[in-house]
Amino acid sequence: MTNDKIRVCHLYGNLLNTYGDNGNLLILEYFAKKRGLDFDIQLVSIYEDFNADNFDFVFFGGGQDYEQQIVSRDIQSKKEALIHYIENDGVFLAICGGFQLLGEYYISAKGEKIEGIHALPHYTVSQDNNRFIGEVEIFNQEFNETYYGFENHNGMTYLGEGERPLGQVKVGYGNNGKDQTEGVIYKNVIGSYFHGPLLSRNENLTHRILDMIVAQKAKV
Repeated sequence: MTNDKIRVCHLYGNLLNTYGDNGNLLILEYFAKKRGLDFDIQLVSIYEDFNADNFDFVFFGGGQDYEQQIVSRDIQSKKEALIHYIENDGVFLAICGGFQLLGEYYISAKGEKIEGIHALPHYTVSQDNNRFIGEVEIFNQEFNETYYGFENHNGMTYLGEGERPLGQVKVGYGNNGKDQTEGVIYKNVIGSYFHGPLLSRNENLTHRILDMIVAQKAKV
């Protein structure tokens, strides 16, 4: 293994790309190559194993309820390996449905309870006849950075113990429209409802993720 290659797992990338979230990988690859780092992407989807030792970064996008139900059933077989990766400080970016499925569960728009992998303690409930849609601006006080995005989600997510938000909402709704939180940070996991994709509008966050990856690779 060489330290000049970032080994990427695109988790269920053939099923979860409703809002162009795969563009996050294009942005990350662009800036990685500017640093002289190769970028090798491997799709891991249904009926395939996830080996935590094979990857430096995992990307998990979002989709519609139908696809997310398929993923919810299959991902249980990867649960132990994914939790191992997360708890050992693996770098992970999860958007919308991916963010939801890392948690305890989410309730679909039809009222169905869809199990997550319980890697993180947040949970998501649905709204009645409403969605959070529009531009979002959040501020991360820890990093003194502002992030911009677009949200379109029915779910209302509530963070749990040990989790902190990616930022405090200045414009928009965020996780649930009530507590001014957006997204999540847990160890080296970042989750968000930002579509668009997230990294295309936030170069500062892109470099932060690359720094995390490089730091983790240096420990190996």
